[in-house]
This record gives sequence, C-alpha cells and structure tokens, in this order.
Amino acid sequence: MTSRPPLVLTVAGSDSGGGAGIQADLKTMLALGVHGMSVITAVTAQNSLGVQGAWELPEEAVRAQYRAVVDDIGVQAVKTGMLASAALVETVAELLAPVGAPVVVDPVGVSKHGDSLLAASALDSVRTKLLPVATVATPNLDEVAQLTGIEVEDEAGMRRAADAILGYGPRWALIKGGHLPGAAPEAVDLLTDGTEEHWLRAPRYDNRHTHGTGCTLASAVASGLAKGLTVPEAVRQAKAYVTGAIAAGFALGAGIGPVDHAWRLRR
Repeated sequence: MTSRPPLVLTVAGSDSGGGAGIQADLKTMLALGVHGMSVITAVTAQNSLGVQGAWELPEEAVRAQYRAVVDDIGVQAVKTGMLASAALVETVAELLAPVGAPVVVDPVGVSKHGDSLLAASALDSVRTKLLPVATVATPNLDEVAQLTGIEVEDEAGMRRAADAILGYGPRWALIKGGHLPGAAPEAVDLLTDGTEEHWLRAPRYDNRHTHGTGCTLASAVASGLAKGLTVPEAVRQAKAYVTGAIAAGFALGAGIGPVDHAWRLRR
C-alpha cells in the first residue's frame, strides 16, 4: 500500500481565475508532494484584470468544513489566506487555537490588482486573535503597513516591521520584501523569531505575471512544515520554489497572469 503523504489544510478564498487563493494553494501542495485539503471562506469572481465580486461564506459553513476535515482526517499543517471579515477571522482563530499543528498565517489584505480582500474592521481581529495562533506570519509590505502602520523603505525598516509583527504573538515573522523600493536586482525577505535572523535573497525577474505569489509562498511553507522541516528550512525551500514559479509565470487573459505552480514538472 502506498504511504500517505503529509496532510495540509488551506483556509482561504476561492479565485475563479485559478492563480491565487484556494486554487493556488492546492496546486502548490500537489507540486510539493503533500495532500491538500480546503476550507473555503469566500468566493470571488476574479480574472487577470481584478476582482469583480466577493461573497464571504457564513461562519457555520466555515466551521463545518473545518470540523469535517480535522475531526476525521487530521492535519499536519494549516495555512490561512483570505478571511474577509472580522467574524470569519475570529471564527478561524478560535478553530486553530487548539489544533496542535504548525499554522502559517498569510494576512491577506489586498489582491495583486489592489482590490480589498479584508474589511478594515477586521484588522484588529487579525492582530489580536489570528496572529497569536500563528507559527509563521507572512505579510508583504502593504500588509505590514495595514497592520502596524510602518512604511518599509529599506532593510532596516524590514527589521522594525518584523519586530512589530512579532509583538502580536506569532512565533516567526516572514517579512516579504518583494515590493521594497530600489531592491532590484534581488527580491529580499526577512525571517526572524526575534532571536535569530535569516535574510533570503533571490533574483528578481522582470516578469509581470506574478498573481498568487503570496498564497503560493505561504502554502509552500506550510507544506515544508508538514514534512517536518524546521521553520527556516521550510521557508528557504518555499522561497526557492516560488522564485522558480515567478520566473515561469505566464500570460493569462488581458491582465496579470499567474506564477507557474508546475514549473518543475515542465522544466
């Protein structure tokens, strides 16, 4: 009998265009050799041009999906993405508090196109309820600004941002510097637990087709943690996977295309 792969659960929104959200998470998990499962928190009408509409699911639907998976199948890591509202943030945080598996929180605030995916009223719930249950929090610089008020302009600012995020309670902060001004030719991220510091540097590719980057990175980290990797090693491997996916990103529709989750299979 074939041995079972590690089990990873994504709690996030659906992207009908297939580049981000639940769809990106499950593709990433498959590519990295884990079994992906899902709790859908919201449905979006979305394509390469942006988000045309978003509808959050009722709390009881989110709770029922989660219980169905965790109570029967179990999980070895969880990743959260779009949670839309304060009520859903608090519901998910309550469900995750006793889970006993690593939790990667991607505090999704806006889409690649600048569309809001989190109600402003939910920010305090993210800070006080969700981040405290995170093993790793993975904000980009826009999300750092939303959550902490810190506008990061250089690597020293990334350190200040990491300290501020860690102040909300996650064990590790991964500050994604992809939008760092003047960072070319490198894409620089900072991973720290407040004691040890890991700077992750990778080539910056001149490719506009980067939809789903954040979802993909967080799912890749969760996949590594489910395999038993340490946080620094899971993040290092996730960064390498995402860098390849960005390099292979392809045009789709008339706007911004997705990263290529299957780049290693096509290589």
